[in-house]
Amino acid sequence: MRKSHPIRRVVLTTAATVSGIVLLLSLKPGSDPASAAAGAAPGAPGAAQESAQGGAGAAAASTVTGDAAQTQYGVVQVRLTVAGGKITKAEAVQAPKGGRSDSVTADAVPKLNQEAVAAQGADIDAVSGATYTSAGYRQSLQSAIDKAKAAPAPSAPASQGGGGAAAGAARTVTGAVAQTQYGPVQVRVTVSGGRITAAEAVQAPKGGESDRKTALAVPRLNREAVAAGSADIDSVSGATYTSEGYKKSLQSALDRAGG
Repeated sequence: MRKSHPIRRVVLTTAATVSGIVLLLSLKPGSDPASAAAGAAPGAPGAAQESAQGGAGAAAASTVTGDAAQTQYGVVQVRLTVAGGKITKAEAVQAPKGGRSDSVTADAVPKLNQEAVAAQGADIDAVSGATYTSAGYRQSLQSAIDKAKAAPAPSAPASQGGGGAAAGAARTVTGAVAQTQYGPVQVRVTVSGGRITAAEAVQAPKGGESDRKTALAVPRLNREAVAAGSADIDSVSGATYTSEGYKKSLQSALDRAGG
């Protein structure tokens, strides 16, 4: 049996060792996993931060309702949405109804709403066949515009947390509907800095004698709510049921606003 030569064994062993070292070096990873993870992490918060700041400069919208205007065929009352000093929406929260008034209102009010937004004012044309409704609409629309100009501009939402600017922003809250013997009453208030800055009845009794009483009582109740800063206000003589419903819905709105 042939014996292996000692020198040959040494050469073979050395060659095998060198081959192993070369193989290990060739298996070194091309990138450091920890470095890759560190490079990817900042991306997600950056995207979230950018989207969070995306509409910070947008102007805040506010809603204001004009005084109810009494017409020969019923009450007309207009509510506006205003943003950036412009009318973005107009709607009639009260309009003549019953009998032929239903068809006249259905035809006229959408046109008047569109004209108010287009004209950005109360200088709009009357709708043919709805002269009284158009006149009442313009009267209430002008009242809403006057209120919007007098009201403090609402603050835009803060882009970053901190509560300083947002704390004094105006909020509009609508109370629950209060049912009365002559119809529902519902009050909306605007609250800023913990105080009532505006109050309005978005629903009130109407039809027949109720139209006259509502037109007389509601503006007084609105003023008293702002002056008192609470629902502890006097009833208007001759409009007891409306006054009680107003106070009930007003208290509900204040409760929803946080007192």
